[in-house]
Amino acid sequence: MKNSKEHTKFAGFRKVDVSDEHLGVTFPMLVLYPTDALEKEENIGPYKLNVSMHAEVIGGAHPLVIISHGSGGTPLVYRDLARSLAQNGFIVAMPEHPFNNIHDNHSANSASILESRPRNITRVIDWFYNSDLFKHHVHFDDISIIGHSMGGYTAIALVGGIPTTLPWETENQMPQMIDVEADERIKKVILLAPALGWFRSEGALKKVRIPILMMTGESDDITPSFHAEFLLKGITNREQIEHKVIKNAGHFSFLSPFPLEMRSPSFPPSQDPKEFDREQFQKQLTADVLNFLTP
Repeated sequence: MKNSKEHTKFAGFRKVDVSDEHLGVTFPMLVLYPTDALEKEENIGPYKLNVSMHAEVIGGAHPLVIISHGSGGTPLVYRDLARSLAQNGFIVAMPEHPFNNIHDNHSANSASILESRPRNITRVIDWFYNSDLFKHHVHFDDISIIGHSMGGYTAIALVGGIPTTLPWETENQMPQMIDVEADERIKKVILLAPALGWFRSEGALKKVRIPILMMTGESDDITPSFHAEFLLKGITNREQIEHKVIKNAGHFSFLSPFPLEMRSPSFPPSQDPKEFDREQFQKQLTADVLNFLTP
């Protein structure tokens, strides 16, 4: 881990709402950020997390990292990574993608989600520009995105990837190019077990030209290795990608460990391949992410 950024001891926490006028909805977003205020254990959803609720942000401008969750998921499953980033001087935004989350997933597997997910992230960045709480504390020339699973799709679509629908996402089952407006404010991408089948077309990735850290699971049976190959073979400059294959990791091994009472074979996100230590891996994950994001 690089040491150029001073370690900040505490993570502040706020829940806010972001508007998406195209969808005509507001969606919730969790924000973790560096603070001097003491943390204490809080109940956040079904989890316990040591944070400082509604604390003030430490003065100065901080890099912004946005985490995009997987299809049907929730931002809370990345809580440990987000807290560690906040403690190390980053402002971390974790939006809940409308109509593609744990509470409401009715637009899953649709072309509309391919269009709206990237736009949600653009609205998140816009929110920070207009937030009285945060606009003076964000280094707007240092914005990154972390995407897990379909969050990986979201990230690549946002930085110039040209997606094409899969057969079950359109009524006539014919491929349809999705019109996504790239957001040039994003400077770095981190992909965790990314879903990238939408970028299979020739030339779909030729405009993606920013640094990427991609971490994939050796034992991932949901987004197996061919997803990573779309990126590795489709990108113009292979040197802009740092690719790490995590030995024995599964698709959900990148999530924060679940409380013991939630761990069950009937709940796949709580499960890992045999002998994989998710708690220990979280330390490596945090170190690798910090190393990539810190100049």
